[in-house]
Amino acid sequence: MKKLLDGAQVEWTELGNLCEKISSGKNKKKSDDGLYPVFGSTGVIGRTDSKVYETEQILVARVGANAGRVYIAQGEYDVSDNTLIVQNKEGVALKYLYYYLVNIGLNQFAQGAGQPLITGGQLKGLFIPIPCPDNSKKSLKIQAEIVCILDAFTAMTAELTAELRLRKKQYNYYRDQLLSFEEEEVEWKTLGDVCESISSGKNKDKSEVGEFPVYGSTGIIGRTDNKVYEIEQILVARVGANAGRVNIANGKYDVSDNTLMLKVKDNISLKYLFYYLVNLNLNRFVKGAGQPLLTAGQLKAMIVPIPSAEEQARIVAILDKFDTLTNSISEGLPREIELRQKQYEYYRDLLLSFPKPDAEVAA
Repeated sequence: MKKLLDGAQVEWTELGNLCEKISSGKNKKKSDDGLYPVFGSTGVIGRTDSKVYETEQILVARVGANAGRVYIAQGEYDVSDNTLIVQNKEGVALKYLYYYLVNIGLNQFAQGAGQPLITGGQLKGLFIPIPCPDNSKKSLKIQAEIVCILDAFTAMTAELTAELRLRKKQYNYYRDQLLSFEEEEVEWKTLGDVCESISSGKNKDKSEVGEFPVYGSTGIIGRTDNKVYEIEQILVARVGANAGRVNIANGKYDVSDNTLMLKVKDNISLKYLFYYLVNLNLNRFVKGAGQPLLTAGQLKAMIVPIPSAEEQARIVAILDKFDTLTNSISEGLPREIELRQKQYEYYRDLLLSFPKPDAEVAA
């Protein structure tokens, strides 16, 4: 930052003085159809046949759980009444202002517990650092350099995210292909026949501390000092919104009473059965609206295809590679995206940390 500023002064100016206006959108009549998008607190939230804006502007969610969320609207569009519109003046780069507002986290200024709210007045009173306030050309050049660096990181993360989406589609395609069998190609058995047992966990006393993990409907949900299992098993969420979700548990652990355990027989590949059940989407078999439920009896009666041991191993090897690439947090694309996001945030903090001569003004 010192090198970028090269001794230039920085002036902290109220956002209201850097904008042509800060006002609220007016749209209350969005629909699913229409020629133009309607922007709201989460981005595009509907359509309309009446365009109101054609200029690039910063939008800030005004009310609700997303209050303070910042993004940019461009093209031809309208804006919902739950969103503030920030129209910058020529002396400050819109993208520079956008990055600075994102960096300070406007949600911290939202007031009210039930329905958090940020007002136009609050935004107008925020102080924004402007390099070289007396030399507009040099000021915009510094702002542009900051934007260029942050845009590069943003583009890199977006490219990786797009790549991840494509890989997930590819993974789902191959999983569907590999796990689709003609009736005569394989032996079909009930899940009860290929498992030693299908039963419910017993743990009801999980805590935040303990030597061993407790598995539940979403994975590890707590800790315990009493291990119960040391074998690799398939777990299926039994009750609630996650009923039918499939996990694998291994090591030393216990299992919650809201989760079913499938102890697979030795002649069946546990990983093959796991992939098949995931692909089957067990959630569609749950019963009950208020408290969805999947029973051990339902699982035992399900018919599953059992190819040869060699074919099971081949399917698992292929799907393991895709799973690592698309889902692993320690390797593969998700890890790369996480690292790039951290790198972006580091440089954003660094590039937008200007000297504050007056602590009270900066606050």
